[in-house]
Amino acid sequence: MGNQVRTAVLLTAMTLFLIFIGRLIGGRQGMVIAFVLAAGMNFFSYWFSDKMVLKMYRASEITAQQAPQIYALVQDLTQRAGLPMPRIFLIPQQAPNAFATGRNPEHAVVAVTQGLVNLMDQEEVRGVLSHELAHVKNRDILIGSVAATMAGAVMMLATMARWSAFFGGGDDDEGGLGTIGLIVMSILAPLGAMVIQMAISRSREYLADATGAGFTGHPEGLASALEKLGAYAKQIPMNASPSTAHMFIVNPLSGKSLMSLFSTHPPLEERIARLRGQRGSGGPGVTRNPPGPPPSRGSDFWDRLSP
Repeated sequence: MGNQVRTAVLLTAMTLFLIFIGRLIGGRQGMVIAFVLAAGMNFFSYWFSDKMVLKMYRASEITAQQAPQIYALVQDLTQRAGLPMPRIFLIPQQAPNAFATGRNPEHAVVAVTQGLVNLMDQEEVRGVLSHELAHVKNRDILIGSVAATMAGAVMMLATMARWSAFFGGGDDDEGGLGTIGLIVMSILAPLGAMVIQMAISRSREYLADATGAGFTGHPEGLASALEKLGAYAKQIPMNASPSTAHMFIVNPLSGKSLMSLFSTHPPLEERIARLRGQRGSGGPGVTRNPPGPPPSRGSDFWDRLSP
């Protein structure tokens, strides 16, 4: 299924889900309000979801003068991938992670955390950046941004349901659920949003790993980065929203046992095994490119970088 069709299916599913929740919370009036909200969110998510996600994480754009090494890596990878140069943002969090966003390759953004720069070497950062640029190449970024915005809307309705139940809302006369139903819906609605996110996220992570490894010619760089990212996710907590968890290269909530039950990412062990199985053969779905420059290791690779 093409990504344009998948985006349309996602928008339709999330719109119907919002209307359904609105009906359960507020009867006919709630359904009308949810429909208006969904229509506004569909428009808003297409044009502005990337800006909202970046603002949520207090990400700031960095220039080539501030981060010459990262810019050099991204420029090399975009040339290999045949992509326009994206804007690069830094997230001021110590947990290593990254995501890409934007409505198309011409308006793409790659965001990395301060922790990624501090804790990874050049080969590993190159692998992470190649994965994110693979999402741009495969046109996954709009789907991820739309899903984040719509899931946020669902969670907002769930919060409204909790407050409505608290203040004695949920009158059955208009077809609503009543107070007990509102409480139940406030719990189930976010889980429903997560299920939709999971449906669109897992397969595209495998493809982005394979495509990104093809850009660099060094699958081990990304495999090593995923190993470190998985370990650090359990050690360094990240202040992340469940509505945007699917956008990151690894689940930022994996250190929280309840959230890990609803992970939007496939198992890291499987991703790493697939990457290491590609070595030498390129693997299925990998674009063959000549190897990139030799890996550079050591803390002296990175200049000081601050938001």
